[in-house]
This record gives sequence, C-alpha cells and structure tokens, in this order.
Amino acid sequence: MSAADVQAVQDFVLAEARLLNHGLYREWLALFAHDGRYWVPLGGIDQNESDIHNALADEDRLLLSLRVERLLAGRAHSQQPASRSAHVLQVPQVDFCDGQRAEVYTPFTYVESRGEQQMWLAGQWCHRLCREDGAWRMALKRVNLVNAGAAHWAIQLFP
Repeated sequence: MSAADVQAVQDFVLAEARLLNHGLYREWLALFAHDGRYWVPLGGIDQNESDIHNALADEDRLLLSLRVERLLAGRAHSQQPASRSAHVLQVPQVDFCDGQRAEVYTPFTYVESRGEQQMWLAGQWCHRLCREDGAWRMALKRVNLVNAGAAHWAIQLFP
C-alpha cells in the first residue's frame, strides 16, 4: 500500500460524504462502478454478505438512479419539506489497497433532518473500491448501522 494510494482512497471517502451533505446526488451516483451496489443490511455489521434479502436498502445503480431522480424531482410528498443530511466521519481506515482495489472502514454519525424532525444514526461505512476508467469507484458501499434491526423512521437519504 503506497502512502499516495491510501491518501487518495481516504480523500475519495471524505469527498463522497461532502457530496451527500450538499445534496449533490447525481455527482454521488457517478462515484459508483457500473455494477456498484449500495447496501444497508438489517443485521448490521454481524450480517453475512450472502444474506442479501435481509436489508433496509439493497440497490444497484439503476435503483439508486431512480431514487436520486425522485429526490431531485421536487414532487415527492415525503420530501415536503426536503430532507437534509450531515455525515460526521472518523478518519477512513484503509484495510487493503493495491492500486486497483481497496477496502475502507469508516465509523460515522449521521443526522437526517426534515422540518422539525431529526434522526440520528451511527455505524460504519465499509467501501469496496475499484479502478474504473482510471478513477476510484464504489463497487460496494455497505452501511452497517449500530442499531440496524431497530424500528426507524423512514430513512429518506443515504446514511
């Protein structure tokens, strides 16, 4: 693992959070690999990756693009008023990086706010990154919520 690769991967994760915090969802979607996946397992960090049907969210690029367009269209009843989010991250820990693939672990706190309501979540992001057209892309973004199995309000955005 070169120091430059580690820094580039850490910068990627931090930039991703900034896009989400600013509501730049199309730009965020562009960070996914062509076969990328966004997954929030209902069992949190303890859930085996083969148990894919037990999830708060399990979306490929097509489903993510539909959700992004819904959020940005301005006609979704659940987005009147629009939700906002803030991701507070610890320093991303690069567990593996060979210049073409990387695995990154990032503890986070997430706040989603809509009108007077706020929801706080905590967990870990687990990114599997790959090189696609010379740039880092998300092959998998796994969001392990600390209380994944609890009853939640409808999560509108992307923890």
